[in-house]
Amino acid sequence: MKVLIVIDMQNDFIDGALGTKEAVKIVDTVKRKIDSYLAAGDKVIYTQDTHTEAYLQTQEGQKLPVEHCIKGTPGWEISQKVYVSGCQVIEKPSFGSIELAELITGMKEIQSIELIGLCTDICIISNAMILKAKMPEIPIVVDSSCCAGATPEGHQNALYAMKICQIEVIDGG
Repeated sequence: MKVLIVIDMQNDFIDGALGTKEAVKIVDTVKRKIDSYLAAGDKVIYTQDTHTEAYLQTQEGQKLPVEHCIKGTPGWEISQKVYVSGCQVIEKPSFGSIELAELITGMKEIQSIELIGLCTDICIISNAMILKAKMPEIPIVVDSSCCAGATPEGHQNALYAMKICQIEVIDGG
């Protein structure tokens, strides 16, 4: 089985509080990738960046003082353009998710894990590194055509760093 992890394709990261034109641009490509995994009978898991109203008092909020992905708000929701009902969603309060890695580690017969979504230079790289450390013999893949960084430069830097750490970076677009 192959596993596709759709990282933080939430309204606030696409066209909301922290949205970018690059994020808007990948939405259709992300949806096609999700549909292809589901059509093949593979697993799709979404992550959902999740903060509380006290976000600005957190360490992250002090360093990035832009309220976003506050649980229950429209910006927190996964975009309806990419969400497929019935797929598992993991809320995560930080960049990387230990819960996600533990869930995947418990799955049987995983052939590969692919990550797509937002942001390449924050949450995608964090989760890719955690998964690579947890499962060093499972191929970890990032499709650059289905990712966008906080900035284009950050996106490229993260792709380069992941390649060095033996995460396969493809351009499936």
